Amino acid sequence: MADPTELSSEGVGAGIAEVDACSLEIERKYDVIPAVICSMCCLFGIIYCFFGYRCFKAVMFLSGLMFGSVIIFLLCHKEHVLDTQLSVEASAGIGLGIGLLCGLVTMLVRSVGLFMTGLLLGLLLALAALLVTHQFYTPTTVWVPLGALLGTGMLFAVLTLQWQKLFTMISTSVFGAAIMTVCADYFVEMLALATHVYECLRLTPGPPLCWYSWVILGIWPALSLIGVLVQWKLTDDSFSHTEVVISRRQKRVQLMRIREKDAKKRQQAELPAKSAGQTDGHRHFP
Repeated sequence: MADPTELSSEGVGAGIAEVDACSLEIERKYDVIPAVICSMCCLFGIIYCFFGYRCFKAVMFLSGLMFGSVIIFLLCHKEHVLDTQLSVEASAGIGLGIGLLCGLVTMLVRSVGLFMTGLLLGLLLALAALLVTHQFYTPTTVWVPLGALLGTGMLFAVLTLQWQKLFTMISTSVFGAAIMTVCADYFVEMLALATHVYECLRLTPGPPLCWYSWVILGIWPALSLIGVLVQWKLTDDSFSHTEVVISRRQKRVQLMRIREKDAKKRQQAELPAKSAGQTDGHRHFP
């Protein structure tokens, strides 16, 4: 005869297993500082997505700032520096300082900024491809996603240096849409989608995404396409970052030419005065 306690435990276990995790209500507990940071990032994402190419210098600075700050923060926070574990505040301060330097370099040196912009585009596209591929196939080694990220990033960095305007608009639209998608993920499901992407990169198994996570993920390509169309319509042929550089050089050349003409006029005006002085001297002192 079967033990009734075993039956009851099996029944409870089966009932728990049948519960769909997507049907459970999400517990949302928002903190002030992360919510404010997320709102500011959403604003930056809108500027990136729809006005990225028009705000070329600002976008170059922000790209270097965010990329340098995030990388240095993760290195300082995860690794031991001088045999000491830095606090979150110290790691954030070091990351922000080095990020400012990276932002100045990407803003002042145009080729570095374009390389960084193309690198971000390649990393995001590779990340999207890995996320979709992970639903059907999981690599056995972490070098596969790392190689895909680095290879695609370097490829699009070179393409951006070759076709600057087109890939700058695409990169800023995709990056801005990604920022807004992460912000929506935070406010809707407390970064469940971002956590799933991180687990995919680490090749750790996790629960499948719910339907609303896929809806949030669908915001990314939709906003990216809209951003590219809006930027292409706004910029068209009326604005180019290269024309701004050329116009500044032309102004410098025109200013130098004006100064040369003024110097020649002064020399020509001084020559008759000198010759007149010499003739007067010969007259008084024969």
